[in-house]
Amino acid sequence: MALSPKPVTAPPGRRSLGDRLLPERGPRRLLVAANFVNAVGSGMFMSSSALYFTRVVHLPMSQVALGLFLGAMVGLAAGLLGGKVADRWGARETQLVVMVSGSVFMCCYLLVDAFWSYLLVSVLIGVVFAADKSSKAPLIRRFGGADPAGFRAYLRASTNLAVSLGALVAGVAIQLDTAPAYLAVVAGRALSFAGCALVLLRLPRLAPLPAPVVSGRWEALRDRPYLAATVLNCLMSLHFAIPTFLLPLWIVDHTHAPRWMVSALLVTNTVLVITLQVAVSKNVDDTASASRRMRWAGAAVAAGLVLIMLAEKPPAWLSATLLLTATAVYTLGELWHSAAAMEYSYGLAAPHAQGQYAGVFGLGGGIAEALAPVVLGSLALGLGWPGYLLLAALFVAVGLLSGPVVALAERTAPPAPPGPPAPAHQAPVT
Repeated sequence: MALSPKPVTAPPGRRSLGDRLLPERGPRRLLVAANFVNAVGSGMFMSSSALYFTRVVHLPMSQVALGLFLGAMVGLAAGLLGGKVADRWGARETQLVVMVSGSVFMCCYLLVDAFWSYLLVSVLIGVVFAADKSSKAPLIRRFGGADPAGFRAYLRASTNLAVSLGALVAGVAIQLDTAPAYLAVVAGRALSFAGCALVLLRLPRLAPLPAPVVSGRWEALRDRPYLAATVLNCLMSLHFAIPTFLLPLWIVDHTHAPRWMVSALLVTNTVLVITLQVAVSKNVDDTASASRRMRWAGAAVAAGLVLIMLAEKPPAWLSATLLLTATAVYTLGELWHSAAAMEYSYGLAAPHAQGQYAGVFGLGGGIAEALAPVVLGSLALGLGWPGYLLLAALFVAVGLLSGPVVALAERTAPPAPPGPPAPAHQAPVT
């Protein structure tokens, strides 16, 4: 399974398996390795954290959900600040602080024994998660190489693989269902933060890019094309809850398909994302190509929803077939959307403020993540067929409007401020 975003020149002699699967040696490979280590820990924690807090800490699920929600909401603002700090003081240094903080705060989860201590740590962890995404964006942009879109796609594919491996490790703890097993998973998440920091130490330091003379403190919030793309991406991102929220509830409560289809469809979705993301993202390197992928994404997600809807009445074998087909079609939409979103997030952002822009883009994604269960639940699960059709129409409309809306925002945007006082130096400094 070749995930490399771009073929590299082979050294004399036979290339190792690692050289065939990984980016060329240097900063890009180090960034992939750091991200992979962190994502393995993320998969471990996401898959088992609710069980740890309910079965080991003995918190009711309502309190667990409240802590996670408040952490995510506080994290939305922290993402903006973390990205701005990375632009100003250096992305690698900011990432190191974020990773070390994550390791320390995750260790605090091992000590919580009441709701208020859990709530405090959850808020701190929410800040870390959000700051991680926005402060990492400048590194991804600056080390993107000659094929930045391919490198971003490779990162997403490798991240999904790492999260899946982490979930498998968490599955062992869930099967054992003992306090030491769950504690080991939380400790493993803390170690993954620390391991990521150790790898990041090997990255060369990047000097912050000089900002335009009259750029404001929060220029991303005044960038009309970027805000338009952020809003469109927010609406389209509602679909990310389909495989993890809508499908399990629909399969169990509304279809005759066997319950094991829930796991089978999640595995299918993950495998397709891992294997196809790089290929699907090829040549998505400007606004026009991103808008085209958004149109395709809207149509594919809508088609997947219709197929899911049709799986309600048929017998088990036909329902399972429809659900499997729906997952494949939906995943194509997810891949096209991800390719478009990455191009919007990086291609429309000012290079000197990539972290700040990523924080704004992440704010839209965070809002979608918070709203998705409510929207999907009230429409698809609450209204049935009419709700499914309304959702399908929404995604088609967002896809169709993405190109004209972003183009209009670009035409009507104020003139760009004067350039930086000196040429931006992209090379790493030692």
